[in-house]
Amino acid sequence: MPEVIAPPFTDPEVAARKVQMAEDLWNTRDPERVAAAYTEDSQWRNRTEFFQGRTAIVEFLWRKWNKELSYKLKKELWGFRNNRMAVKFQYEWHDDSGQWFRSYG
Repeated sequence: MPEVIAPPFTDPEVAARKVQMAEDLWNTRDPERVAAAYTEDSQWRNRTEFFQGRTAIVEFLWRKWNKELSYKLKKELWGFRNNRMAVKFQYEWHDDSGQWFRSYG
C-alpha cells in the first residue's frame, strides 16, 4: 500500500515528499486513484461547484480530465506546521481545439 498523504508534517523533507507524492498521483490522471487519497466524506469546492465524497470526486475528475487534455500539474511546498500545509501549484492543459491554458494558485 502506498504511503498515506496525511498529517502530521514533521519536517521539511517529510512535507516536501508528501507534496511530491500528491503531484505524482494527480499527474496519473486516474480519478479512482486520486479520489482514494482523500477521506470518504471529503468536501471539495471547484469554483462555484461544491461536492462531497469519493464518488463525487471521481465524477468531477472524469469531467475535468475529459475536457483538460494533456493535463500536467506541478506542486511546490510553501509552508507547513503540524496538521496544516500550504502548497503553490501550476498546471497546464489544452482543449480539443488545441488551445493551451495555464492556471496558478
